[in-house]
Amino acid sequence: MTKKIPEDELILLLRTGEQSSFTYLYENYSAAIYGLILRIVEDEEAAADVLQESFVKIWKNFSMYDSSKGRIFTWMINIARNLAIDKLRSKYFKQDSKNLNLDTSVSHIDRKLQTNFRPEHIGLKQLVQKMKPEFSVILNLIYFKGYTQAETAEELQIPLGTVKTRMRNAIIQLRELTK
Repeated sequence: MTKKIPEDELILLLRTGEQSSFTYLYENYSAAIYGLILRIVEDEEAAADVLQESFVKIWKNFSMYDSSKGRIFTWMINIARNLAIDKLRSKYFKQDSKNLNLDTSVSHIDRKLQTNFRPEHIGLKQLVQKMKPEFSVILNLIYFKGYTQAETAEELQIPLGTVKTRMRNAIIQLRELTK
């Protein structure tokens, strides 16, 4: 079993480019990140590709991480989430998902109905449910269903500025709930 490294120490190791720190990062965070990606793209092979792409991007862009703006896990989740949404919107992915052969279509449908990621396992779902309804609705659409802020505004039939304000307030409230 690997020794637990405090987040601030891990960040210092990652900033130095220490390979073992990246291995630690992958071993301790990849399962949760994969679960989120799988929930968005709903395809195991595509989720594995996006996970790999996410960790490459995390490794290459770690110098851009700013601990004053949030925890490392939040930063990594946002990278993975954005890449998963990009994958979902890509023309190739949309076309490929329409062209399943008969042998794999049944197992594909089964996989789409199941997911390994359960936000309630890390307590996020319960935290979101404790929030004001106008915040939880926005968090559910944006983080759990992969909507953009513009799509959320359209879905809820409210101005984009209202979505942005509620999103910011929701994140502030989440930070308070996790202290």
